[in-house]
Amino acid sequence: MLKRHGIASAATAVLVALAVPFSAHADEDPRGGGSTDCLLFTCQVEVEVPGNAGGQAGGGDGAGKSGGNGSSASADNTDKRVCTYELADPQPPADSLDWEGHKPGDGAVYKQKCGWEGLDGNTIVRMVWMPEPPPEQETVDPAVLAQQAVDKMTLLGPDIGITPKPGGKGVVGMPVYMWTDKGAETYGPNTASASAGGLTVTATAKVKKIVWTMGDGNTVTCTTAGTPYKAAYGKEPSPDCGYRYTAPSSTSSTGKYHVTATSTWVVDWTVNGGGGQGGQLTEIRNSAVDITVAEVQVLN
Repeated sequence: MLKRHGIASAATAVLVALAVPFSAHADEDPRGGGSTDCLLFTCQVEVEVPGNAGGQAGGGDGAGKSGGNGSSASADNTDKRVCTYELADPQPPADSLDWEGHKPGDGAVYKQKCGWEGLDGNTIVRMVWMPEPPPEQETVDPAVLAQQAVDKMTLLGPDIGITPKPGGKGVVGMPVYMWTDKGAETYGPNTASASAGGLTVTATAKVKKIVWTMGDGNTVTCTTAGTPYKAAYGKEPSPDCGYRYTAPSSTSSTGKYHVTATSTWVVDWTVNGGGGQGGQLTEIRNSAVDITVAEVQVLN
């Protein structure tokens, strides 16, 4: 007969409500039987499976292996589990169940926080008694995780839209419209997370401004994505991001104006469950196009 023992912490919430230990036993059943003995924070589970004598006892960490060709996400995640410990201050009262039957001074109670690297929203926090202080823990710098989160993002320069179009021809004195596509990779918001040591940082990047270098020595700073030009606008200037050339591009060495758009990405990051801990990073990206601007030809 196979007996498997494990620790089940899922019953914690129910047992907190009951606030008393309990024991449940299954009736005799040809399919097998078992028993569960629970305290406030843990349950000792015994399962009996008939017809499997000589089996192996399962471990108490809940990690198992599945047969067949499938993969086991839980087994993989357990391998990446990271726990951190913080001494409870103040220590619980002497009659607290957090002492797990021990007395104050016999070891100490710690706040344990366990998570799985690379997975968000899978953090378990509980109080545990330990006979000795936990080993020294490597300090995780949230700012380093924030940069790792940024490195996971694809942040590009503006997806330039401009009139006149590259390959076309504009006219001196006519309104020039500049804009960019407002995608996650070219304007934001763009979000990513990074985890280590039970800590998770989430970063969100957005473009704060775009500086347009017009190729004639002048620049235009736009705090919006700009307005795409439509024929219906005629000679009306752009409402938020525009320009007018006063000289033809033939005056430049290449015969064209080299227009560069430089985006300033502002990245706000926060520590998940970190009580407001966070910061800000800046990333710069740019892209460019060449346009032709000519003078109006006057017929005599």
